Amino acid sequence: MIDIEVFTEGSASIPVDDITGDFFREIAQKVFTITKTDNVHVAIIITDDLEIQKINSEFRGKDKPTDVISFAYRDEPFPLNEGIAEELGDLYISLDTAVKQAEEYGVTLAAELKRLAIHGLLHLLGYDHEKSEEDEQIMAALEDKLFDLI
Repeated sequence: MIDIEVFTEGSASIPVDDITGDFFREIAQKVFTITKTDNVHVAIIITDDLEIQKINSEFRGKDKPTDVISFAYRDEPFPLNEGIAEELGDLYISLDTAVKQAEEYGVTLAAELKRLAIHGLLHLLGYDHEKSEEDEQIMAALEDKLFDLI
């Protein structure tokens, strides 16, 4: 069982450009299927720059907006609990920053949001590009693979 909830906060609102909560649910479902992850619950929160800046400042000591922040509830792999979904974590995506980056990178908003969702979900699964150069390469390769497959 995979349980994916999508929320908005701040001034962020969906649907936008035909992107709905189902867009994020489908991406997460596919990421979990491809990575053979099951029996999890995740919350995806679509927010604005003001709210994500507060989170970034409080939890990362960086007083500026960012595109995506993941809060994994555990550092270790999850034990299998029959019938009980493990709380994987929360994924925050700034819609404001995604719009800016889509324009800057010359991609659609959907493509940028897909990239950010995949990136954040990989963090929730324990991947961390900030640990080492090798970890960065592993995560980037998987991110590219997932982006192409989804």
